Amino acid sequence: MKKNILDKTLATLKLERMALEIAERNTDATHIVLAGIRESGSVIAAKLLPLLQNTFDGRLSVVKVSLDKKNPDDVVIDTDLDFNDKVVIIVDDVANSGKTMTYALKPFLVYHPQKIQTLVLVERTHKTFPISADYVGLSVATTLQEHIFVESANDEIMGAYLQ
Repeated sequence: MKKNILDKTLATLKLERMALEIAERNTDATHIVLAGIRESGSVIAAKLLPLLQNTFDGRLSVVKVSLDKKNPDDVVIDTDLDFNDKVVIIVDDVANSGKTMTYALKPFLVYHPQKIQTLVLVERTHKTFPISADYVGLSVATTLQEHIFVESANDEIMGAYLQ
């Protein structure tokens, strides 16, 4: 059974709030990189960019991080960018166990970023890896059998549901 937990309007409000939080917590930054984990994480990162442009005076970049979530040995960033002295925010749609975000850190660890932070639209409470999101749109307590899905279409976040 599908239970809606976030619609498009509420998702937009959550993104606006998180953009303000990012600007507030990074006043010392000159460059923020939003690293969206494909596919929905990339959509969220792209949606955050114009929202951050309204509140953050520094430089902003968006990169896409690709990895096979079942076998995350190879993690690829779509852009050749120097991440030294930049704030890197790893963006994903849902944080379940923390595994995807843990592996998404891998390519950034060869640099010396100013900070690495994490952002998720929806967070669950079943962590098996030591990752906690710095920015959370919605936190949902679920059973291990339930799954959260974020729907995106045409580079828009349409909402999220629990199944």
